[in-house]
Amino acid sequence: MESFFVIDFSYWNPGIGHYARKDWQEHIDTVLHRPRLLRARDLSKDQTYYLSSMPESSLTRALFPLGEMLKKEVRKLASNWGLPTAVKEESMGVCFVGEKRKFNEFLSRYIPPNPGPIIDMTNFQQIATHQGLWNYTIGQGAKIRGCRTRMFVAKKDPETNTVFVVPGSQHPALHVNTIHVSDFDWIWTNSPPKGLQQPSGMTAQVKYRHCMESEDCVLHGDGNGLRITLGTPQKGIAPGQVAVLYLHDWCLGCGVINGAEFKE
Repeated sequence: MESFFVIDFSYWNPGIGHYARKDWQEHIDTVLHRPRLLRARDLSKDQTYYLSSMPESSLTRALFPLGEMLKKEVRKLASNWGLPTAVKEESMGVCFVGEKRKFNEFLSRYIPPNPGPIIDMTNFQQIATHQGLWNYTIGQGAKIRGCRTRMFVAKKDPETNTVFVVPGSQHPALHVNTIHVSDFDWIWTNSPPKGLQQPSGMTAQVKYRHCMESEDCVLHGDGNGLRITLGTPQKGIAPGQVAVLYLHDWCLGCGVINGAEFKE
């Protein structure tokens, strides 16, 4: 006689190996407690930036057994249990690219050249030709043959296939203090903080790269999106990056940046 077993996964709470924490907070509009995604105890390994798009339904069930531990404590446990990960080196690059190759070299194997002008924003003269926008990152240096002054990428225009550069790493055109996000995904779906609609906005912290300290900012609602005003002008912010918002250790959600500028 054959036996059949049906497993009901709705009762499972998956434990994941990300460095993050979770707690529960009573919500003012409901009688239920709602889960909050929190930064890990080991801030140097915190992975809430990558988890910021996790929906509340998934966060409710997720367990983070490493969240209260330091990386060295995890390695010690792995060593005690005879696990090979105790001595395994950490990978820092994109896993499928490899750490010994530059990312643009990897992309060049799959994306054909697409030449376009490189424009000096100080006089709007073309000073060189690039082989593809994907070779350049806003805020980083641009190697231009024959140019005595080191130039930095200030802007990229996909419509005209143009790279705009400026001289020096501290040029004003490299700095922005306002970020626009057209569609922000709150982990607490349909429950954005009420302070967004106040004329003075709402204070919070933002990260637009994983490996950075969060920056103080003020949030204002902008239709379905957000306007994020930075306390201090920053470099290297570009459309396509992901802005993740925090209230101290509490990760609120994320959205793709669709504009960045400097406003007086």
